Amino acid sequence: MTGHAGGVNRAELADFLRRGRARLEPSDVGLAPGARRRTPGLRREEVASLAGMSVDYYTRLEQSRGPRPSRQMLTALARALRLTNDERDHLFHLAGEEPPRRDGASSHVRPGLLLVLDRLHDAPAMVITDCGEVLAQNALSRALSGDALARPPRERNLVRRFFLDAAARELLPPEDRPEHARAHVANLRAVTAARPDDPQPAALVAELRSASEEFARLWETHEVAVRRASAKRFRHPVVGLLELDCEVLLTDDRRHQLILHTARPGTASHERLQLLRVVGVQDMTTDTAP
Repeated sequence: MTGHAGGVNRAELADFLRRGRARLEPSDVGLAPGARRRTPGLRREEVASLAGMSVDYYTRLEQSRGPRPSRQMLTALARALRLTNDERDHLFHLAGEEPPRRDGASSHVRPGLLLVLDRLHDAPAMVITDCGEVLAQNALSRALSGDALARPPRERNLVRRFFLDAAARELLPPEDRPEHARAHVANLRAVTAARPDDPQPAALVAELRSASEEFARLWETHEVAVRRASAKRFRHPVVGLLELDCEVLLTDDRRHQLILHTARPGTASHERLQLLRVVGVQDMTTDTAP
């Protein structure tokens, strides 16, 4: 079954995926090289893991068969294969889908930013939109705060989870939570003012004002502050209290942020962060996000 079927150019899509996989090395996506490989590029199971899909599903796509991939799945594949914006748009076209608009806060992360994320082995780091949507995490970030991309799409927003999911606050000491709440609201206030015609931040604000009394109260104070560097404390269920410095690196258009947490050398938090790196995501008993 090749050619166009239901708007999907299956043969071209399969070829594009195979070529995209072949041009990547494990080190390009933050994976250990492992044993010598007979053929260049990533293995199918590695791409499937990076995209959060089953190996069988991905294999069928490369074999010009299987169901039409959803927009969410195409976005995940574009991220896994480190596609540029133009390549991402081409992928959507091959699947019979209209590419996402580029004037909003895109869910597509630039390959260069993902490369930086993959190189950060000893510090928790994630890429989020200015509205708080988690787009990518490195392994230590997942070990610290849980795998955001394993959750349903609506539960990947840090602001929504902070105000609507009590479990999301358990990672923070109780005395620190009011300041985190104020920072989330003040940042979202700045984003909505900067993008008055973008429905995404406005919809998030409307939802939270309706569902959270705390958010509604803080929203009325009209505080405005873009997310910046700060100190944060985390209560990890395995390694204990971590006092980390949080750096926020912005992309040129300020729509995406690389959030980096580091511990000062010689401190107890630095030792605990190294322990967390060893422990990894094993026996994780939390599924929260800062």
